Amino acid sequence: MGFTPNSSSDGTILRPLLVPPPSDAHKYSRGHAMVWSGPVLHTGASRLSAQAALAVGAGLVTLIGERPALAEHAAHVTAIMLREADMTLACVDDRVTALAIGPGAGASVRQAVLQILDRNVPTIFDADALTAFEGNSASLFGVTGPTDVMTPHIGEFRSLFPDISTDNRAEAVRRAADRAQCVVLLKGSETWVAAPDGRMLVNHHASPWLATAGSGDVLTGLICGLMAQGVTAFDAACMGAWLHGDIGVRGGPGLTADNMIGHIPLVLRGCLHDAKKHGSGSCT
Repeated sequence: MGFTPNSSSDGTILRPLLVPPPSDAHKYSRGHAMVWSGPVLHTGASRLSAQAALAVGAGLVTLIGERPALAEHAAHVTAIMLREADMTLACVDDRVTALAIGPGAGASVRQAVLQILDRNVPTIFDADALTAFEGNSASLFGVTGPTDVMTPHIGEFRSLFPDISTDNRAEAVRRAADRAQCVVLLKGSETWVAAPDGRMLVNHHASPWLATAGSGDVLTGLICGLMAQGVTAFDAACMGAWLHGDIGVRGGPGLTADNMIGHIPLVLRGCLHDAKKHGSGSCT
């Protein structure tokens, strides 16, 4: 699929444009997303991310982790592949086009984050992959780059950037992206996205029904799936924020992270190039 970002002159993220994949497309041409699994009995968050990456269009999605955790995943997934991670992370090779790490990963994930960064694969860092560096964030900022994305909520942001005031979130995210030298997406009722080159946009298209456990894991998966298809880090973060918000608009009361996945095809259909133009809302 081909995604084109869209924004207004005042810096607001708008509905992206989606063009279907060419008739000769195959799963390998649509990218390979990889998601780091949480440990056994803590696999749900990473599974949500993997399901979102698959639904948003990645041709292949693999969950990697410890064998007991993969056995747990096997009871829940079919189209998503499972791969045991060894000490060398040999499975993170040049066929992987984007990787997400953090959801449900646990406090011991820090070394894995640094190993993955050494692979130069576009990576999305969320949740435990961020809090694992509390008190030593400089060791993370020294190796992240413009092809990577951090997706902190306000608490995680403050633990990574304790000296940056969040009174003005636009300024805070701009300074954070400059320091980390990667794309930073600060989640909230207004989601701000900044790149290290100074670009910055805000997403207003959202819903309070997104305030539910696992919602952020779905956002991580959306961004990972977009990046796996070749979308740049900044554009993927911006479009992922809008798509995630549209799920909330469509889902409404009773929305849970489990059923957010089922809304993704409807959200994408509303972005098709021949859909009724509606710059700021859903196209139902």
